[in-house]
Amino acid sequence: MPTALAVIDLQRQVIADAHDRGGVVARTAALVERARTEQVPVIWVQHNAAHLVRDSDGWQLANGLSPAADEPVVHKQYSDAFAETDLADALAKTDTDRLVIAGAASEQCVRATLHSAVIKGYDVVLVSDAHTTQDLVFDGHDLPATQLIDVINAIAQYGLVWPGASGSTATAATVDLTT
Repeated sequence: MPTALAVIDLQRQVIADAHDRGGVVARTAALVERARTEQVPVIWVQHNAAHLVRDSDGWQLANGLSPAADEPVVHKQYSDAFAETDLADALAKTDTDRLVIAGAASEQCVRATLHSAVIKGYDVVLVSDAHTTQDLVFDGHDLPATQLIDVINAIAQYGLVWPGASGSTATAATVDLTT
């Protein structure tokens, strides 16, 4: 089962106020290096929007993260990294059918991409300690980042089941990249 690692939106502005951003970036960077050593494809995803202008300082990847020359960078405008992008084409070039995901924001782009990937037939593994978000307030209710992260981990572990595909979680230290 060929696997690829997708790093979603770990951009300076996206994670500026994110929970444990330094830890998430460090764990993701280590995971990227491990993927490269194990010859697992790494695909980078970067969001472009009116508030996140392509090539601006805030649009850049977080310090410590950098695509290699041969690693695809997918540019997206929607939460789902598959929506109107070449992500599926990039995965097809490597015969990927299992996607390991790290990134931000947990409840937005990470969640949307997880769901879309499973619906498209990919098994997905969310790296439970390598995705993040910030504290939010919705309808007058505080939503701490740690709770949002826990909910997305639970969805990935227990709620992503589709004919022929499913979701799971693993930590950055324990995720199997070669399965």
